[in-house]
Amino acid sequence: MRSTLTDIAREAGVSAATVDRVLNNRAGVRARTREVVLETAQRLGYIAENSNGPTPRNALRGDVIRLDFALPAGTNSFIKMLHRHIEAQAQSRPDLDVRVATIEGFNPDRLARLLQELRGQTQGVGVIALDHPTVREAIRSLSASGVKVVTIASDILHVPRVAYIGIDNRAAGRLAGYLLNRFMAADRPGKVALFAGSLSYRGHEEREMGFRHILTEDSPNLQIVEMREMLDDREKAYLEASALLDRHPDLAAIYNVGAGNTGIARALKERGRALSTVFLGHEVTEGTKDLLLDGTLDAVIDQNPRVEAREALNTLAHAIRGLPYELHQPRLQVIFRESIPEI
Repeated sequence: MRSTLTDIAREAGVSAATVDRVLNNRAGVRARTREVVLETAQRLGYIAENSNGPTPRNALRGDVIRLDFALPAGTNSFIKMLHRHIEAQAQSRPDLDVRVATIEGFNPDRLARLLQELRGQTQGVGVIALDHPTVREAIRSLSASGVKVVTIASDILHVPRVAYIGIDNRAAGRLAGYLLNRFMAADRPGKVALFAGSLSYRGHEEREMGFRHILTEDSPNLQIVEMREMLDDREKAYLEASALLDRHPDLAAIYNVGAGNTGIARALKERGRALSTVFLGHEVTEGTKDLLLDGTLDAVIDQNPRVEAREALNTLAHAIRGLPYELHQPRLQVIFRESIPEI
């Protein structure tokens, strides 16, 4: 089947109206956004190669560039989707030699060793990393050796990276707090629990901060009773959620800033609490899609792994070639049962 404007919009991370403006050569679209839409339309076969615009800058000829990505291992479905998108998009890039390594995501020393081993072996690195002294030093060492580095999904500050590629995680946490306030009856007292993969991920910490901040501002009637870390593991999430629900049978809401949603949902369902407890999570995956459809999850805050993969590849390639690049960040999106996208 031929691709549609909606397919192009989803892949490019823009609205269908923006795609329409680009393909009809109308004004009001930034040059970089126009380039992304044209690249996507060409890749999906909607338009012929190099039609309706100049050859994309990332098609410039030159030596093949070696890129390496370090992603956490485990049951995190979003990370697996990002992994697949990096490899799939790399296959269509003959100018890139891309390799992806998965490691224990909550062991900073292992990650630091991997990064150190990449010195002299690669030209660019994309990493989802814990904000830890050994990891920061490894990134500084890589950068000092001439390797370009981007952080993905969760940032690390005070290191010489080329860019952070991902959503504003503090804004995501504030958005979750706003949604919870709208789901809960006005001024109704209620207990709220937080779950996180690990607060050593700056992204998870920032989501928690944003969530707490907006609840303090707008929902003083809601009380955060517990914060549990479950290392993005479904079984650990199930055990933690089970114990939590037993301790707080009157719990009104759960916000999970990381993975493990299916484990939390299992605990809710076993106790007959799936439809009476407000449950907010992150990332549209096959698992969260099913939970939205059956009503266990009320809303999911999503970032687009296709966009993050594309921008990581493009940002590193341009930086290594010494070319300017306008980063096109993924947008925050709230997904409800009635608005589930294709994944």
